[in-house]
Amino acid sequence: MRKRKPKQRILQPDPRFADPMVTQFVNNMMWQGKKSVSFQIFYDAMDIIQEKTGDNPHEVWQKALNNIYPQVEVRSKRVGGATFQIPIEIRPNRRTSVGMKWLIKYSRLRSGKGMAEKLSAEIIAASKGEGASVKKKEDTHRMAEANKAFAHFRA
Repeated sequence: MRKRKPKQRILQPDPRFADPMVTQFVNNMMWQGKKSVSFQIFYDAMDIIQEKTGDNPHEVWQKALNNIYPQVEVRSKRVGGATFQIPIEIRPNRRTSVGMKWLIKYSRLRSGKGMAEKLSAEIIAASKGEGASVKKKEDTHRMAEANKAFAHFRA
């Protein structure tokens, strides 16, 4: 057990939308420390969303994330030689980071040309309540629902 919690880092807001959440998303998407490349991909994806939907891309992105955020997750716990999947509610900051990571993961797994194309397609799908990342959230919730009987084993 840790003696004290690590200090929370404050993220700088991004230049275009002045939103620290965008910076967090870009940091999660970044590969090999190439932040400028990651920002370029994100902004290109935003431009594609603007073209395709005609809506404010920042709002579409936020709506997509809200559709992906999981409310509960299952954690494994050993009780008397058997391993149970125990449903646990997720803290808000973990909820955002898990949601972002799912969006990025399933964007990368999409077919298409270039990460910006894939990311924009996944964001548009998620904002409509479809796509692989929304399916992942629903599967997680379904698993938590199925294992509700073991909720009394909570740590």
